[in-house]
Amino acid sequence: MNVLTTTLSGLLLLEPKTFGDSRGRFFESWNDRRFREAGIAESFVQDNVSVSSGRVVRGFHFQRRFPQGQLVFLTEGAILDVCLDIRPGSATFGKWESFELTAETARQVYMPPGFAHGFALLSERATVHYKCTDYYRPDDEGGIVWNDPTLAVPWPIADPVISARDAAFPSFAEHCRRLEAEGA
Repeated sequence: MNVLTTTLSGLLLLEPKTFGDSRGRFFESWNDRRFREAGIAESFVQDNVSVSSGRVVRGFHFQRRFPQGQLVFLTEGAILDVCLDIRPGSATFGKWESFELTAETARQVYMPPGFAHGFALLSERATVHYKCTDYYRPDDEGGIVWNDPTLAVPWPIADPVISARDAAFPSFAEHCRRLEAEGA
């Protein structure tokens, strides 16, 4: 497995070895020993699967008091995956990085706890898998609006399908004001 560092502290792009022939492909999506050797020591406690179709953009999602580290990869389709550092005190706070993830390449992104996550479909359909380091808690959900102009993410979809919840998320500036009010 190739482990590539990124411009954001702790964020990793992983390229597992894939094996293919006329029958299809095989890759190892998780191996505790190999991932620990790559510097990912967290335990994963929950797996999630998201299936999307059409011109979908999701995010930015995170948990406030119980942040989740996530290992993200696809088994169908392609997405532009966007990771936003929202860790107070981080040297890269407020910065984001994006990666094209596809089922074909099997590339994975590891986001340590403290990142907000979003993605846009690059294919007609995509199945996204998440391994999470903490349990999902509905009462702890947070979000930042996907199209915040101060973040200036160049989303690849001109007229995306957005959930009402994602469209109503606050701006990044409002998120920062909330952090200040909470003393973070």
